[in-house]
Amino acid sequence: MGECKMEDMPLPALFEQARKIHLTATESGADQDLVKKGSEVLGKCEDMISKLGLFSSNETKDDISTTNLKYLLVPFYLAELTEKLVQGDRIQILKTSQAKLKEFISFCEAMELVPQEELEASAEGGSNSLADRRALKIARFRRQRAAEAKLTEIKERKERRGRSTKAAALSTPVEAGEEDEQDDDGEEEREAWLTTISLAICKAFDLLEMLKKEEEVLSAIKEKQLKEGEKGFSQAILDDRTKKAEAWHRDAAARAQYTKPAPPITCATFAQDVIEGRANVSQAHDHKHQPMIFGPQSLIGGSLTNERQRMAAQVFQPGHRMPTMSIEEAGLREMEMMNKWQERNAKMFEEANSTWYKDSPKLGPSENEEDDDAAQDKARAWDDWKDDNPRGAGNKKLTPCG
Repeated sequence: MGECKMEDMPLPALFEQARKIHLTATESGADQDLVKKGSEVLGKCEDMISKLGLFSSNETKDDISTTNLKYLLVPFYLAELTEKLVQGDRIQILKTSQAKLKEFISFCEAMELVPQEELEASAEGGSNSLADRRALKIARFRRQRAAEAKLTEIKERKERRGRSTKAAALSTPVEAGEEDEQDDDGEEEREAWLTTISLAICKAFDLLEMLKKEEEVLSAIKEKQLKEGEKGFSQAILDDRTKKAEAWHRDAAARAQYTKPAPPITCATFAQDVIEGRANVSQAHDHKHQPMIFGPQSLIGGSLTNERQRMAAQVFQPGHRMPTMSIEEAGLREMEMMNKWQERNAKMFEEANSTWYKDSPKLGPSENEEDDDAAQDKARAWDDWKDDNPRGAGNKKLTPCG
């Protein structure tokens, strides 16, 4: 019954439930059932975040909306709850928790949220100097204290503003400055979540170092026990190798949630329905939506049979011109027109460079002289004929006095 309810819950409700469980488990020693339930809820949150595609590797903290900033804390919460699990193989739990912490730190580094000194220290692979490690821990402790003080200040400021707002609402009506107060609340909420993420980064580095040391101690104890006991030594080695292989595959699957996510939901309408709780991620979706139909309900799905319906269809239309083609089709058409224009220009240039006075063979001097002589002889013969036949000479017999 609980699983069905968890499947039906939207992402904000799931995260809020997981955050409350994490707060209860960190402030006081919680029982294992509550810790397991919190881990299960956080795992469901991770699946929904991955399928919804809320984060991208090419984004920064400024590109993420205020409502989605809190979901960056899911791997950190899951790492802390995993570390509190009590099972037979403690080393495996430590490795899983370390994998989640590294995943959280790497994603925050991609979002430009990790301080520069932490990046330099991790790039060097851990300094051997005690002074450097001490300075790094002191700087981290100061950042943690500053983040906690800032969160306390934001909480107190929000409480004071809430009390003043209630008192003002009881005494005076709502004024025009309410929108400015809502904008301030949004900026304050974003500042609070960024400060919470900064605090979680400090805790993640400290917890990661502690888990590494605990894993080294437990591995040394296990190795010593294996050396002391000769019986079943080879079987223990085989079991250890099997667990290492399983842990490697499990860590690779955990890292693949961000490096190679599951097929995301590409339909914005369905994604919004999942976020607001109107649909489940597991539901089949073909990304088919009915087009927007303008007009009264009587026109939807029917043909225009009379003059009244034709007039109604002409009246209930959008106030702007609807597109007749997509952007891709318009681009292809423009490309086709440009290609034709270039071909026509190339043909015109070719014709201009190959004109008759350039392509036709030039006549020699002898041929020009022969043409001139022939024209001159023709002109002389025409003059002689006009002398022998004056104008009107052939019509004398037709005249009355001829």
